[in-house]
Amino acid sequence: MPKGYWIAHGTVHDPEAYESYRAANAAPLAAYGGRFLVRGGEQEVAEGEARPRTVVIEFPTIEAARACYVSEAYQAAKKIRGPVAESDLVIVEGYDG
Repeated sequence: MPKGYWIAHGTVHDPEAYESYRAANAAPLAAYGGRFLVRGGEQEVAEGEARPRTVVIEFPTIEAARACYVSEAYQAAKKIRGPVAESDLVIVEGYDG
């Protein structure tokens, strides 16, 4: 069964307040088996446009990735992030070729 991924591009306007979001999202991500593959770090935009921060989180299945996003615990964390950052997030099924 293919894994699931969250791929997010974000702009953080208040890094100190963003830390509260990071603390709040830890429990739901762990509960659904989420594992960070990319968490910020240096990036180079080779084509097109991107926000300054990229995050990739791997889940054991696409269903787990979807369930984590709609979970009450993650939605509570998302409310913390909303006022301090802008994000684009896609949930994508991994390639299982």
